[in-house]
Amino acid sequence: MQKIYKIVFLFFFGLSVQAQELLTLENAVKIALENNYDIKIASNNLKIDATNNNLANAGLIPSLNANFTNNNSQIDTKQTQIDGSVRELDNAKNMNLSYGVGLDWTIFDGLSMFARKEQLAVLEQQGKSELQAAILTRISDVYLTYFDLVQQQQVITSLDTAIVISNQRLTTAQNRFSIGKASKLEVLNAQVDLNSDLSLLLKQKELYKVTKIRLNELLVRDIQTDFVVDRDIVFEENLSFEDLRATAEQQNPQLQAQILSKKIADLNLKQVKGNRYPTIRVTSGYNFTRSEASLGFITQSSGQGFVYGVTATVPIFNGFLQNKNEKVAKYQVENASLVLAQQKLSLSSQLGALYASYQTNLELAKVEATNLEIAKQNLDITLAKFKIGTITTIEFRTAQQNFIEASVRYSNAQYLTKLSEINLKELAGTLKLN
Repeated sequence: MQKIYKIVFLFFFGLSVQAQELLTLENAVKIALENNYDIKIASNNLKIDATNNNLANAGLIPSLNANFTNNNSQIDTKQTQIDGSVRELDNAKNMNLSYGVGLDWTIFDGLSMFARKEQLAVLEQQGKSELQAAILTRISDVYLTYFDLVQQQQVITSLDTAIVISNQRLTTAQNRFSIGKASKLEVLNAQVDLNSDLSLLLKQKELYKVTKIRLNELLVRDIQTDFVVDRDIVFEENLSFEDLRATAEQQNPQLQAQILSKKIADLNLKQVKGNRYPTIRVTSGYNFTRSEASLGFITQSSGQGFVYGVTATVPIFNGFLQNKNEKVAKYQVENASLVLAQQKLSLSSQLGALYASYQTNLELAKVEATNLEIAKQNLDITLAKFKIGTITTIEFRTAQQNFIEASVRYSNAQYLTKLSEINLKELAGTLKLN
């Protein structure tokens, strides 16, 4: 029986490989890293954060501007001089022209600018954590979908094997009927059971195709791209909970992002407190001026030269808004601390639950491997007895169904063990990305 199983698997697997691309897990991960939209979006967001992290956005760099002003008027003018004489002019033209360059530099704002610069750097670090989280999430999806296909491929092979045996049973029943050693009912039962196996195979192949479409979507390529996956599921059997927990505290992207969110809240509080202190600005520039008037003591004037000054603003009272803003910022810091504590607890809980599932699935995989071997031996013996007519068709069908169910349970146990392993490594931030 085991020999038949292997021959059928190699036959169908060989035909598939010849007709389709063999997609390895490593290639699937590589394609996803290059193409996946969520990863690209997170990567661009990180580039935005990196671009924004500069001295100018923090307010540490002076601004230099060119300015140009040209005001003109044309009005009817009437002037009374100090001696009582009156001067009048219709459509008197006036022009004031000014242009030059000006420098504006805030040299002190209660150290808020330094807190802003540090905040921008933290935002960039947070962007890196968010990119890492996006990568781990999408690559985890690729892992899970890939091994789901491996498991379904194994189920298809088991059903193919069952169909081969059902065909043998039908042929045997027809031969026995032709020589008068079996009834027509035995032939009909064999045909019905064969059709049932074919129906199961068709449904499983449909699910297999849908899952392949899902994997192609994750890889961002033509969803009709055909391929086959590896035939085996290999999982680690010696993952340590303490190692996973220690690694997760250092590498889990969501936890690291929340730690950075807490730091951002702290820096925001510093900026708010900075509003209590004076703001000192230095201004300087070089200006050219020119003015013309049709009526007046001075009809034309011009000038050029440096201008400079210092402005100091001291906050005295703003309706107690400063106190209120500081209270809000402190509440935000407190909330960030609570969310961080919640994230740590949630991470520990998820790790504990997944590790318990991982251990259970490891044992189930061992049990189902033994059950499959027993089911194979039982079916082999039953098939031999059926051929010589010493057992009933019901007993044979029961042995055949037990084999199919054992094969499916073993494939599921392997997949669930791998699923637990992948989820644990995703939480710990150690999922292999190449």
